[in-house]
Amino acid sequence: MSEGSTLEGTGDLAIVLHSHMPYVEGFGTYPFGEEWLFDAVIHSHLPVLEVARDLTLTVTPVLADQLEADGVRERLARFLEEFRLGSARRDVETADPDHVPAARAEVERYEKATALLEGTGGDPLAAFEGCRDRGVSLIPSSATHAVLPLLATRAGLDNQIGAGLASHRRRFGPSSGFWLPECAYRPGLENDLARHGIDWFCVDQSSHESGDEALAPVRTASGALAFTIDWTAIAWAWEMSGYPSWPGYLDFHRLSMHGVRIFRIDGGPYDAAAARQRATEQADEFIRSARQRLDSYRQRTGRRGLLTFAVDCELLGHWWAEGPAWLAAVLEGAERNGIRLVNLDQAAAEHAENAREVPLFPSTWGEKKDFRTWDSPDVADMAWAARSLELTVAEAVRRLPRERAERAVRELLMVQSSDWAFLDHRQQAGDYPYERATGHAENALESVQSGSTNTGVPIGPRLRGLAPDLSLTPFLTP
Repeated sequence: MSEGSTLEGTGDLAIVLHSHMPYVEGFGTYPFGEEWLFDAVIHSHLPVLEVARDLTLTVTPVLADQLEADGVRERLARFLEEFRLGSARRDVETADPDHVPAARAEVERYEKATALLEGTGGDPLAAFEGCRDRGVSLIPSSATHAVLPLLATRAGLDNQIGAGLASHRRRFGPSSGFWLPECAYRPGLENDLARHGIDWFCVDQSSHESGDEALAPVRTASGALAFTIDWTAIAWAWEMSGYPSWPGYLDFHRLSMHGVRIFRIDGGPYDAAAARQRATEQADEFIRSARQRLDSYRQRTGRRGLLTFAVDCELLGHWWAEGPAWLAAVLEGAERNGIRLVNLDQAAAEHAENAREVPLFPSTWGEKKDFRTWDSPDVADMAWAARSLELTVAEAVRRLPRERAERAVRELLMVQSSDWAFLDHRQQAGDYPYERATGHAENALESVQSGSTNTGVPIGPRLRGLAPDLSLTPFLTP
């Protein structure tokens, strides 16, 4: 909460930005690979972190692991200079007159990203750390963004949670909150989280709630608070007809000959000033709608409501180029319109007394709000193979030399990532996700099944930065 804010006003808004990228560092470039990671930093993380305040931001361990890996800073800076800024400058020189202003706007965008990156000393993780003095709460997630209810063993669950918490604690200090990957929940998971000292988390119960029920958290059996995200508000930005669909916004898919985005969604030349103006107008629309929702809740219950608005950070800037400008306008205008901005640490302290005591149901924030994206006939081979591998590794760890045991567990962590099934189910990346999942499974089995204590095979040279805070204890505890 900003200095000078009070409890006056209509209610509270908790913006939660989930920053995460699949582990692609060292695993290819165009069209799938490190380019995803670098573009997310350039388009989303740097501009969002520049304006972020009084909100909650997840930093998944797998994202932080990649940004901390050897050589990433240098490759990121070179990618920004040569392939993004350089391409935009070439477009200024070669585009037809109607598209030159759009190309210049892209040059300005990448020049600003360059300045922001240089301001961190070239270290994107420093940008995350730097926003904490503006009321931003950084929270952890599981080690490789596994769908926790789909894991096969308690040891596997403890491994994902424990390694994720250790990673966050080393980089950013302790946290009492936790982001459930894909908001995936099953009854009883709160007890597993409580064993690790987690006091609150977010869930999507929109298939089981109606009206404004989501505007109060749920007190679970373990005592932990579950913040039910408000899908009514999220849909204003997330649905196909939501804010990012305005025809004058920058088209994500259509590129110039140099690979630069200079076209509007409707096909015309992009007008950056008009797009910024529309983003500001949509921020005003969001604030008005949020206030109406909070006002109605307060009139009905006599209590301050908590609107938990959670989206992927990468929506803002990467997929929706104008997203950071929209966020800045929301943050600037919220309190002026009677809405108090809070992070979830504050919300846990101030809204606990109004928490509901109702059952939580199995859910995700994915398609149809269930587990089909990660556990359905479309991805059955990947889902069952991951569980089978988990059982194999869990049984083998105790008899393996430590070096091979750590390699097997790291490769298992990669197989468990939710990203591969998501991309495969959505058919968004060709064979890349399937090949990544099967490749890591083969590496894990090679480590488990080899009869030699030293096979001569390097210990996951391309996973050198994954889960540096890994502990084998969950698999060694009876």
